[in-house]
Formats: sequence, structure tokens, C-alpha cells
Amino acid sequence: MIKFKISLLLIFTLNISSMVIDNLDDTRARWSAISDQVMGGISEVNFYELEENGTKFYRLEGEVSTANNGGFIQSRVNLNLNVNDFNGIRIKIKGNNNQYFVHLRAPRMMPWNYYYSDFYAGDDWQIIDLPLNNFKYSRNGNIGINANVIRSIGLVAYGRDFSAQLDIANIELY
Repeated sequence: MIKFKISLLLIFTLNISSMVIDNLDDTRARWSAISDQVMGGISEVNFYELEENGTKFYRLEGEVSTANNGGFIQSRVNLNLNVNDFNGIRIKIKGNNNQYFVHLRAPRMMPWNYYYSDFYAGDDWQIIDLPLNNFKYSRNGNIGINANVIRSIGLVAYGRDFSAQLDIANIELY
């Protein structure tokens, strides 16, 4: 009986510590796509849903241009999450063999500030864990998130001229 109670406790503890943001099935988020055009840049962004070989996913794609002080495209979902409840962000992605970023924003942050972590998206589906304590602050590069609440998560192609294509099949907090 004691083993049964311990097993139940472990199961409930494990389930509480993760939260699906979007899996394109039973849990959906409201995504928006933006580019540096909001500040005078010329990058082009597209964000839409696809299905291939039975896998549903979103595709963030476009031309990232650093002209006119630009250089980003992004798909973002607004949230209101206590980061103390989680250890990181888990994404299932594939891409076109480029570096991409996850940006997190907290309340009262200026629009140009964010916490970030980078990842590489290859040709095949992969699951990547991004620990929250490895995120850096955009203003000073300090490691770690100095906030209790996150108000948005963005998937970003950033910082150089290139053709971006990032496919996202799942995003969750763990």
C-alpha cells in the first residue's frame, strides 16, 4: 500500500511539472507573426500550418534582412506563466540547418529587451530542451531569468541575412 501511494505521488508530481503550450492537436495557442517592419526593417515573415506524413506543424519562414537596422522575423504566443513552476522549454522542431532563438519576455520589459536561448534546427525532427537557467538577458548577457512571470514566448530568426524556415510541431514547459 505504501508503494502504491508513493507511486501516485510521483505520477502527480511529474504531471504538474510540465505544461503543453501548443501541440497542434488538443492544445492550441494563439500565435502572431511579426517582423522588423514594425520598426522600419524590410524582413518578410510568413507563419502557417502544414501537415506532412501525418505530422501537423507550424512553419515560420521568410527572408531576414539586416537592411534599415532590421534583422528578425518572429512568431510569438502571449502567456502569463510563473516561471518558478518550470525548469525549461521543450520544442519539437526541424528547419533548414540554421541557428534560431527562443525569446521570452516578462512584464514591464521594453519592447527591445528579452531573455534568449539559441538552438540549431537541422533537416530532421528533433526535440530540444532549453533550460530556463541558461537563458541570457539581451541588455547585458547575464545568464538566468530575473523575473517570476513570462508574458510571451517567441520563436525567432535573427541577426543576419538569410532565408529562414523553422517547423514547430510542439512547444511545452517542463
